[in-house]
Amino acid sequence: MAKRKEDEPPKGAPAWQSTFADLMNLLLCFFVMLFAMSTVDAQKFEQLAASFNEAYSIFSGGAQSIGDGILISNGVSQLNELDDYMYQMGKSADSESTSDALQKLEEEQLKESESLAEIIEEILEEESLAAQVDVDFTSQYVSLTLNGAILFDSGSAVLKTDALPVLDKIGAILKKYGKSIIEIEGHTDNVPINTAQFKSNNELSSARALAVFEYLLDNSGLDPAMVKHSGRGEYVPIADNSTPEGRAQNRRVEIKLYHTLSTY
Repeated sequence: MAKRKEDEPPKGAPAWQSTFADLMNLLLCFFVMLFAMSTVDAQKFEQLAASFNEAYSIFSGGAQSIGDGILISNGVSQLNELDDYMYQMGKSADSESTSDALQKLEEEQLKESESLAEIIEEILEEESLAAQVDVDFTSQYVSLTLNGAILFDSGSAVLKTDALPVLDKIGAILKKYGKSIIEIEGHTDNVPINTAQFKSNNELSSARALAVFEYLLDNSGLDPAMVKHSGRGEYVPIADNSTPEGRAQNRRVEIKLYHTLSTY
């Protein structure tokens, strides 16, 4: 019985070469597809997909799971839509984050204003000035409102002598708690004025704000760079100008004390 020669190599190509050749063909097809997609030419991509489908039917099964091949045939547009979606989601998340941060800041500002207003109200009570000075606050500042009749005679911008002690005590408060901008605003009612000294309510309100500004700087040691003054005339009423009581309330000087958390 003849023996098979141990050293005789098997006929034909080795099995691994066939597997390797198949792998190379698949890689070639893969990179051809990538190249076609990179050109962002949808028509060429569809032609390529159709040729593969006819030759190998590799997309037939996939069509059943991804909507009849819609995602494949419109791959470029789908990727663009996904990119837009992710971008919009990112913008939405940033917007929500910013909104939350702004809301938190406003809450902190409001607490700061409320705390400062309570301190000032206690001081005014101790100094017996609560009836002469109204205290209010927003998230940005605490306002001290003085009725114009306390400070000035009708049509005048000269401070009354009786008003000076009140301004001295207010100046002490501003000096101690004024850590940011202080704004002094003059306001009038809507009754027209036309005198030798003031031709309009704008001029009268500006002159009154300036008078308070100069007195506080001269007697309270405030930093001039941190104090502002302006005349608002009749344009920011807090009461009805059709009644004497309302006009009396509108003739006023407001001192706005901004705190360190304000975004002034």
